[in-house]
Amino acid sequence: MKIATPYKQAAFVLALLVLLIMGGSQTVARDQGSRILTMGDSLLAAHSFSGRAVSNAVENALGEQVTDRSVAGARIIYGLPISGAMGMKIAKQYRTGEWDWIILNGGGNDLWFGCGCHKCDRKMNRLISGNGSYGDIPRLVSKLRRTGARVIYVGYLRSPGVDSPIESCRDEGDELERRIDEMAKADTGVYFLSLAKLVPFGDRSFHGFGMVHPSLKASREIGKRIAEIIGR
Repeated sequence: MKIATPYKQAAFVLALLVLLIMGGSQTVARDQGSRILTMGDSLLAAHSFSGRAVSNAVENALGEQVTDRSVAGARIIYGLPISGAMGMKIAKQYRTGEWDWIILNGGGNDLWFGCGCHKCDRKMNRLISGNGSYGDIPRLVSKLRRTGARVIYVGYLRSPGVDSPIESCRDEGDELERRIDEMAKADTGVYFLSLAKLVPFGDRSFHGFGMVHPSLKASREIGKRIAEIIGR
C-alpha cells in the first residue's frame, strides 16, 4: 500500500478548503413536509450552497423535499463537543422527524485524518467489525433504524486511475465498504449503495478540484441512484 506524500496531503487540505468555500459547509434544513433526511460528510454536502448537492438531485428525481444535514469534513468518531454538536460528528446531524428514509455516509474522514489510511486496523475495527455486526457505524445505523426509518448507506467514489490524494486509501476504502455491505445484508431495512464502479477508468469528470470530492456530475448521478432505491 502506498503512503500519502506530503504533496498529496497538502493537495487534499487545499481541496477541502475550496469545498468549504464553494459550498460544502452545513446546509440549511428543508424539513417542512420532508420524509427524507440526509446525514454524512462532503460526499453528500458538496455543492449544497449552489443547490446542486446529492440531496437536490434526489429531490429532482422524486419530486419531493429532502432535509440535508450533511457537513463537509464530518466524521463518525468525533470527540469535540461544540463542533460535534454542530454536525462534525455525523450522529449529531440527526433531527427528530417523521423520516421514512435516511441517506447516510461516513467513515472516510475517520480513516484519512485518523491514520492517514496507513495501519488503520484499530480505527477500522472501531468503526465497524469485520463481520459488520458491531462498531460505531452499526451502532449509529441501529439507532436510526429504531426510529422506523429505512437507511441507505452510500459508499465513496473511487479514483479513476490517475493521481489522487486518496489513492493510497483504496484498500482501506474497499475493506470498509465490504464490512458495511455485510452490515446491510443483516437488515432488510438497510441498503448499501456502492459507488465503486461509478467512475470509468481515466475519467476525471466525476471528481472536483483536487480529485477528492464529487463533481456536479457525480453528485447528480449519486442522487439518481439513491432515488432509484427509494422509488423501488
